[in-house]
Amino acid sequence: MDTARERIVVTGLGMVTPCGTGVTETWDNLLAGRSGIGLITAFDASEFAVRIAGEVKDWDPSVHIPKKKVRELGRFAQFAVASAQLAVRDAGLELTEQERENAACVMGVGMGGLEGLERVSEVIREKGPSKVSPYAVPTIAMNMAAGQISIALGIHGPSFCTASACASGAHAIGEALMLLRAGAASVAIAGGAEATITPTGIAGFQAMFALSRRNDDPKGACRPFDTQRDGFVASEGAAVLVLEPLTRAKRRGARIYAELTGYGSSCDAYHPVQPALDGRGAMASMRRAMQDAGLVAEQIEYINAHGTGTPQGDVQECKAIVDVFGHHASDQRLWVSSTKSMTGHLLGAAGAAEAAFTALACARGLVPPTINIGEKDPQCAVDVVANEARERSVRHALSNSFGFGGTNVSLVLSRVN
Repeated sequence: MDTARERIVVTGLGMVTPCGTGVTETWDNLLAGRSGIGLITAFDASEFAVRIAGEVKDWDPSVHIPKKKVRELGRFAQFAVASAQLAVRDAGLELTEQERENAACVMGVGMGGLEGLERVSEVIREKGPSKVSPYAVPTIAMNMAAGQISIALGIHGPSFCTASACASGAHAIGEALMLLRAGAASVAIAGGAEATITPTGIAGFQAMFALSRRNDDPKGACRPFDTQRDGFVASEGAAVLVLEPLTRAKRRGARIYAELTGYGSSCDAYHPVQPALDGRGAMASMRRAMQDAGLVAEQIEYINAHGTGTPQGDVQECKAIVDVFGHHASDQRLWVSSTKSMTGHLLGAAGAAEAAFTALACARGLVPPTINIGEKDPQCAVDVVANEARERSVRHALSNSFGFGGTNVSLVLSRVN
């Protein structure tokens, strides 16, 4: 690692997920192996082949957002703003007016306001275009995740969204890291948000045969690395990290979860939705992240895997991990778990949520499990932390996020002593 560059640390976490709102509820449920997946309640899914998802429970946006503002925000942006406020509060972050001018907000969003788009289409069809709300476009536009956070927090530095499918949230965190290292921002709010539990979202993924169809067993439906896995479970939510230079964090006496030490990205350039069979993209992102962190493979102790529960994706990721980490992985010294087994797949927010979970693993010496492992697929030749959380003093950990279009991101997070 280049010791001349500024070290960037995570000082705040905020999250809204199917497993809970806030760090404590979500993390406790993950460690206990409690799934947040259930039957779809957002719409009538009775005629769908897939009727399960990871929904945010009992969501009331007015708890986090002024009631007069709620109608301006799509559901994904509501999750984003709430998570950002929780993260800032968790960090005890107070910005001077000068710092607000240089604070950045980078958010990853995969698909934007699908429910808003569907609502507009219905209004046009049933009542005509003159009845469309003036808030229609703001509730759909993807960049509003970052825009509305910036408005809510009064920050005036770089503000934008990354859109790279399931790697969006991880890309956002990586790009925020680069802004901070370059001195282009003094502090950053970074993460991801998504809300695609809609007829369009479910029907689209269903048509691809990408989703689990275990409607009679929602909590057992997402089965990464298990021989009986049959697809991922679509979920919604958001996660936000507060990132700032180590010197600033120490100066204000901030609690530090972890240091963000490495960022690597790549593209398979192979297929719109299938991973490259040789795993070259996944391997490249992991190697680049470790190189950026100045680490060798044997120093990584835990990987929060992309691990969606798809038949092909899990095998390809595990093979890539073994190819990169060698005997360190195959001899099971490296632990690999998929928290998607409990949260489902948050799509554009997944990489952010999983980076937050990885930071918590470093900070608290606990590795969340992969639940629903009945019989591990022998092709997944790594220790998948089956069914129960474990204690481990994690010095360096890696979080993988891979998306449609062949886009890959790996982030390295390290404990700060």
